[in-house]
Amino acid sequence: MSAPGYVMRAAGPADLEGFKQLREIAGAGFTSLMLDDKAMAAKLALSEQSFASTTNTAGSERYFMALEHIESGALAGCCGVKSTIGEVPPFFNFRMFTEAQSSNVVNRRFDMRVLIGVNDFTGCSEVGSLFVRPEHRAAGIGRALAQNRYMLMATAPQRFRSQVVSELRGVVYPDGTSPFWEAVGRHFFKMDFAEADKLSATTDNQFILDLMPQHPIYVDLLAQEARDVVGKCHKDGEGAQRLLEWEGFAFSNVVDIFDGGPLMSVQRDHIRTLRESRRYKIEAAAQLTNAKRALIAVPNIQTYRCVSAHAAVANGVAQVDAAVLAALKLEAGAEVLVWMDDAH
Repeated sequence: MSAPGYVMRAAGPADLEGFKQLREIAGAGFTSLMLDDKAMAAKLALSEQSFASTTNTAGSERYFMALEHIESGALAGCCGVKSTIGEVPPFFNFRMFTEAQSSNVVNRRFDMRVLIGVNDFTGCSEVGSLFVRPEHRAAGIGRALAQNRYMLMATAPQRFRSQVVSELRGVVYPDGTSPFWEAVGRHFFKMDFAEADKLSATTDNQFILDLMPQHPIYVDLLAQEARDVVGKCHKDGEGAQRLLEWEGFAFSNVVDIFDGGPLMSVQRDHIRTLRESRRYKIEAAAQLTNAKRALIAVPNIQTYRCVSAHAAVANGVAQVDAAVLAALKLEAGAEVLVWMDDAH
């Protein structure tokens, strides 16, 4: 039978100690966990308020989710969805243009990459904060945690913007230096990469508005190691990038102003998991026939919970192991949102 090992649910103030541990494990590069205790507590309180809200529009909500190991009750990971980005604080990037140069006189024609500061993605929704503790990285749990963000969106699409973005970490060396930052950011911000990264996580980002370059930057003028990483993601993020591409996200020719990492984007209603999810009644079954791996969620943001388990769907009913109902805190006959993995 298929009893779920984990439940994905709203994170709130009661999770503070678990998130402090997660912060230690994730390390400095994981910006959304790089908060002091007070800021972390505020983030968890905002998450609780966001889930409790009955709004029907996309506002300042921040849905932060916990991956809970059912057997031990331990916090095994997290992920998040921001309803709207770029209003407070501003959301800045470099857009990469190609400038064609030619001269008939000397018979030369070539293209040059140019970076220009933009905030084109103000007013989008953002998915991010995906982290799973190393000892829990198995059996597709990272993928399920990522997909769970789109299940949340599918429960109430009107609470999210029509365009969704995701930032991937750029290339950062093991010693914490970023070749892109050393070639670009350091000259304008006069600080180390780690300090700038931390400021962006913990302030209103006014310092970016004050200090970021106002003129185009020619990529060809940068050191080769910086040129090589523009639009490239950190090797630890390659799996996340593949998952985003599978959902329909594509590179937007926009990169992070600190580490040069890629920004991916998609129309909300084109996201695969959201598009393919369906509503069914849920029933417990002692025996499952033709069951497939599925994501099963409570289709209500206030009581949202999601599990990865096996389900057999027929005649508008999803049959599951009784443990699925227990994990979702539902009674038989309740409505659920289901995404079926037809490959498994």
